[in-house]
Amino acid sequence: MAAVANLIIDQGASFSSDITVKDANGNAFNLTGYTAEAKMAKGYASTRTRTIITSTIASDPTTGVVALTLTPAQTAALDAERYVYDVEITQTSSGSVTRVIEGIITVRPNVTT
Repeated sequence: MAAVANLIIDQGASFSSDITVKDANGNAFNLTGYTAEAKMAKGYASTRTRTIITSTIASDPTTGVVALTLTPAQTAALDAERYVYDVEITQTSSGSVTRVIEGIITVRPNVTT
């Protein structure tokens, strides 16, 4: 079962958040041999509003850390409302996919000119 964490993104600003994938005992999961992917959308079944969140496994994959990032241009293109998101890891040798975190993203609007 995926962990639940809600995030806040400021529209038009750089966004970054590190998540730590944990095993069943609460220890950092060794992400050696894995890739990570995160996506967000206005709804679970929405296909028109999907945004890929850049997901990078830490240089030391034994820490279980995945960095999630969006550029200011990417966050500026988001509507100021709520989205759903999830992060999945894929074992490269088997192709096995596991959802490790999910939740709600709230995009806070910026002042426009």
